[in-house]
Amino acid sequence: MNQVFPEPIRHLPEADIPLDGVTAYLSQSDHHQVIFMIFEKDVDLPEHSHAAQIGFVLEGKIELAINGRKQCYRRGDRYYIPEGVRHSGKIHAGYADITFFNEPDRYLKK
Repeated sequence: MNQVFPEPIRHLPEADIPLDGVTAYLSQSDHHQVIFMIFEKDVDLPEHSHAAQIGFVLEGKIELAINGRKQCYRRGDRYYIPEGVRHSGKIHAGYADITFFNEPDRYLKK
């Protein structure tokens, strides 16, 4: 896959995300995390919930069902999942985004 993220981001620690085919770089704070993700394979996300999440789509597409409402997001789109709201989806190979999690420990460093 082409390099979506510039060198300074690729030098961030990798996030330990338990999905096959994802490369993710972690920017950590005391109160939240920002994850820069690239997906090389299709991924099905089972329904789950957590703290608030905001995603900015850079490449490809993601299909999300947020609180029962299905929508497809593509390059230039953004999505918001409020805290505690159930969601599921499908991430397509070639997808890349920047995701903000309103929690400091959503993912650990690899």
